[in-house]
Amino acid sequence: MYDLIIIGAGPAGITAAVYAARKRMKTLVLTGDIGGQAAWSGDIENYTGYQFISGPELAAKFEEHLRKYDLELKENEQVVGVKKSGDIILVQSAKSSYEARTIIIASGKRTKELNVPGEKEFKNKGVTYCATCDGPLFSGKDVVVVGGGNSALDAALQLINIVKHVYIVNVTANLGGDAVMREKVEANKIVTILNKARVSAILGEKMVNAIKVIKEGKEETLAVQGVFVEIGLIPNSEFAPSIERNQLGEIKINCHNETSIPGIFAAGDVTDVPEKQIIIAAGEGSKAALSVFSYLARHKF
Repeated sequence: MYDLIIIGAGPAGITAAVYAARKRMKTLVLTGDIGGQAAWSGDIENYTGYQFISGPELAAKFEEHLRKYDLELKENEQVVGVKKSGDIILVQSAKSSYEARTIIIASGKRTKELNVPGEKEFKNKGVTYCATCDGPLFSGKDVVVVGGGNSALDAALQLINIVKHVYIVNVTANLGGDAVMREKVEANKIVTILNKARVSAILGEKMVNAIKVIKEGKEETLAVQGVFVEIGLIPNSEFAPSIERNQLGEIKINCHNETSIPGIFAAGDVTDVPEKQIIIAAGEGSKAALSVFSYLARHKF
């Protein structure tokens, strides 16, 4: 029996685990990987204390901090179900089942797919969802980034120093995201921005060699060897259908990180907190762990 099970080990989950360990709670962390989306980010210039740090470097710092504490960590363990029975919460993973008095869901989000012809066929054959992971594989090639927000801008900025040319296909009239990032992308000579456009198909033989784009009702073909999909994220909340969620699938929480079920807390990008930032997720993780500590202190089991 654990005092706390934390689902996920991104910025929110890791910070919650650090706080829980310092409060001497018996804690188990279940996660598919360590670092979450932070590990996929490129250059980070807005995390307090680091004027500049890469996503993988920051994720490594998080992991180093986590491993200094005496808690159980099970990697490559996907949670598939959460259920409360009396005062006990049952957590089912693909490998085993666990019991706890409280849990924190910090499972983050995953990338959306385009759902166009050719996407599944060419996944990992030119279609990718992580510029940090796969960008170097496209050195000297022409690529397209699909999307217009911060994640798309971040991908484009990473690719500028690697590839020959970057097309950005954005469905809205103008790019969004942070002004500083947007200005850097728009000013770069190897970037072509296609606003009010969408990808209709991905083409290739053994690997991607082109995409079809519809812009203002006209379809054109762009010769590219890489497709970086950056169109948004989906919350990893399906394993907890009994918890109240919003129309986006995000778990609803209050200012104490409490969900609609007592004893179940949530933190980070999987929740309905308005902004999705690494520093916000970390702060929410600390809040959630402190709320768990207060909950355990107030309840008899």
